[in-house]
Amino acid sequence: MRRIAVLASGRGSNLQAVLDAIAAGQLDAEIVGVFSDKPGAPALQRVPAALRWSADARDYADRDAFDAVLAAAVAERQPDWVLCAGYMRILGEAFIAGLRGRLLNIHPSLLPRFRGLRTHARALAAGEREHGASVHFVTPELDAGAVIAQAVVPVLAGDDAESLAARVLAVEHPLLIATLRLAVSGRLAERGATVMADGHPLFTPLRLDSAGDLQADDGAASA
Repeated sequence: MRRIAVLASGRGSNLQAVLDAIAAGQLDAEIVGVFSDKPGAPALQRVPAALRWSADARDYADRDAFDAVLAAAVAERQPDWVLCAGYMRILGEAFIAGLRGRLLNIHPSLLPRFRGLRTHARALAAGEREHGASVHFVTPELDAGAVIAQAVVPVLAGDDAESLAARVLAVEHPLLIATLRLAVSGRLAERGATVMADGHPLFTPLRLDSAGDLQADDGAASA
């Protein structure tokens, strides 16, 4: 059974989706730790006390100092994969290098569009007709790692940032679980700036279909 560590700064809805999928037998993995830069993050309360780790990043001299302590705490749990699920701090190069190829993030936009924050408002301001979520490998450049899979939602007339965010969140959870199934089954890897699925390069991200499965461009089921 593969071991997953989760980094979270907020309420932990994606973490809960992972916990639910494990409990339902839909994901053959275990959560071995939840780590936060905010000691009061609600996400921490979703797991037993023995799996919680937190420290206030403001108590450290700089990002590298905090990252070093975080990296040591994560390494102690010996995870196979590390998932950033609503983790709001930018990770430094040293932290990422130690986990390269095993560090995933879920982001609420169709990357490479709208990296960073306020993605829903920015999509509306740009007049986008489609929006969605992406799961990607983490690299030192913000939200710039190779994109593994995406879920797409339409932008509807009358949408505001809140309604669009709710529609994206509804597909984030199945997108994340489907991608993690690829990861924990050994079917997913990173080679340079390329995603490898079943040993073959992905030239475009996999897409989540209405059944919650990931599909390649040729329509072949991938997960």
